[in-house]
Amino acid sequence: MKNPIPRSLLPALLLAATQCVSVQSASAAELTLAVEIPRQNVAEYHKPYVAIWIENNSTRAVTNLAVWYDAEMRNNEGEKWLKDMRQWWRRSGRTLQMPVDGVTGATKGSGQHHLQFHFGSAPLHELAGGDYTLRIEAAREVGGREVVDIPFSWPQTQPATFTASGSTELGAVAVSIKP
Repeated sequence: MKNPIPRSLLPALLLAATQCVSVQSASAAELTLAVEIPRQNVAEYHKPYVAIWIENNSTRAVTNLAVWYDAEMRNNEGEKWLKDMRQWWRRSGRTLQMPVDGVTGATKGSGQHHLQFHFGSAPLHELAGGDYTLRIEAAREVGGREVVDIPFSWPQTQPATFTASGSTELGAVAVSIKP
């Protein structure tokens, strides 16, 4: 029986098949995040500024996933309050030129907020194998400041969910990783 594929094309076809598998694997891996901003029963309420980023085990910021702030204020005055998210500001914020495309967004009110990121795509990009901490910091005018940390390892061999909870400015936080 005659082979329908010429032998000279076999290496190229094998390489193309390998790339398709790795592209599919990279695009299938995702990180889903659920962040609760609790309802505050106070006389003067302002939506919190929130920063979400990933640090490596040397407490160095690897990537910023989201920064919610008031970008609509006159003369960019909303950027002035970004410093109130002190942990994020020291690790990453002070080096950024705001707004950051695909990262920054408007402040969010109380409730459950969901974000989804794909490994290999901005802003998550590729993560080298290792231990990381997903950090969420919230700061509110006439309110408090709180940081919630969720450690995780990458890569994951099976789907995994990690949870933590704040006590004042942040509620339940869940990170789900699908390899």
